[in-house]
Amino acid sequence: MKRRALSMLLVASMAGTLLAGCGGDSKDAGADANADGGADNAAVAGDAAAGTEAAGGADAGAADAGAADGEAVTLKWAIWDQETTPYWGALKDAYEAKNPNVTIEMVDLGSADYMTVLATELSGSDTDFDVVTIKDVPGYATLVQKNTLESLDSYIADAGINLADFNGVTDQVTVDGSLYELPFRSDYWLVFYNKDVFDAAGVAYPTNDMTMEDYDALARQLTDTTYGSQVYGCHYHTWRSAVELFGTLDGQHSVLDGTYEWMAPYYDMILSEEDDGVCQSYTDLSTEGLHYSAAFSNGNVAMLNMGSWFIATLIANIDSGEYDSALCGNWGIASYPHPEGGEAGSTIATITGLSVTSASQHKDQAFDFVNFVSGDEGATIMAGTGNFPAKMTDNVIDIISGMAGFPTDESSKEALNITNAYLEVPYAENVSEINSVLDTYHTAIMNREVTVEEGIASMNEEVGKILGN
Repeated sequence: MKRRALSMLLVASMAGTLLAGCGGDSKDAGADANADGGADNAAVAGDAAAGTEAAGGADAGAADAGAADGEAVTLKWAIWDQETTPYWGALKDAYEAKNPNVTIEMVDLGSADYMTVLATELSGSDTDFDVVTIKDVPGYATLVQKNTLESLDSYIADAGINLADFNGVTDQVTVDGSLYELPFRSDYWLVFYNKDVFDAAGVAYPTNDMTMEDYDALARQLTDTTYGSQVYGCHYHTWRSAVELFGTLDGQHSVLDGTYEWMAPYYDMILSEEDDGVCQSYTDLSTEGLHYSAAFSNGNVAMLNMGSWFIATLIANIDSGEYDSALCGNWGIASYPHPEGGEAGSTIATITGLSVTSASQHKDQAFDFVNFVSGDEGATIMAGTGNFPAKMTDNVIDIISGMAGFPTDESSKEALNITNAYLEVPYAENVSEINSVLDTYHTAIMNREVTVEEGIASMNEEVGKILGN
């Protein structure tokens, strides 16, 4: 496939993902990012398999193993929104082409309440699913607790899979030492910036190694509070993820901790930025319903912390004229800022994974398919349909950075390299209840109904009850 054609394919598909996946009213960015499975542009579905060209023979041995003996096998695969998600069919077609006696039967359970429906499907003794797609960590926790998923440990060892290739996310969904899913898709957070705003202020662009102090100082340097010509140094969407999860990038904390004093510096920083006009207030954003994409496209926001899914929205909407290129067409991306002592390239991530069911009669073949999808060749297919795979290989980075409309500077390409990916929501049996408490007090803090100290004390108390502390 020619680079230009592939670039347009990426833009079309990624834009569809963005517009549906990020425009909802979820309280957590992870819910928006992972709810987009059916949001991709169906127009590119027929071409999606072309993304496998660049993968060459990667994973060929693993992919061929399941059908080596010539026995006809049908694997039943649970998915959602088949008609509007091009990568399902692309992955199926590519695997079947390498394994002509294996048939992948996709079963569309719909995106609404997918994990609940899946849990019901797997609870019966007559279930015949072999491979299931895992949409979110709370749903994964439920399936593991119900013993409906097969441990993948021995399969991973036999296949020689290097879990380090997944940037640490598999450690965060390991349950009592065992792994029950392999991620094949991921979205992660970056800093988007408007180069024209920086140029007008005579300020150097963000680097890929900013501490939180560097980031705050840079945002303040770019701020102009002059009435009628305001420039905001930074912008935060109303999701809890956009504030609290800065504190997880030291690798020492997560939303499961049960005590949350480590969040205080980030709440203090952002509330202070609100007071000084560096960013728009949470209350105003909530009242007005201003979407982060509209804020950035206005051309008066210097930096925006947001997920990788936003790349496609910018490219597609600038290309279509929906966004004024004179206001936001000259943009770049930088690695997420990290706490002092944290590693550059560390970021927040969400994942979508695949699991083998305990009830499968074809576990070896089912894992072979999982390995194919989550491996190098599957990663190339995902990139070819405009999505970020869980394995960000050099080839994948070349595909994404080479699409028309992506910033041409080398620093923006380098920002796609991830050193550590910390899940917004790691595995825990009671993660849904914990999220609910944190959402409640995040809103209270940002609306200034309680102080930061009072809000965190309430988080500690309520989550402590859930954890039995």
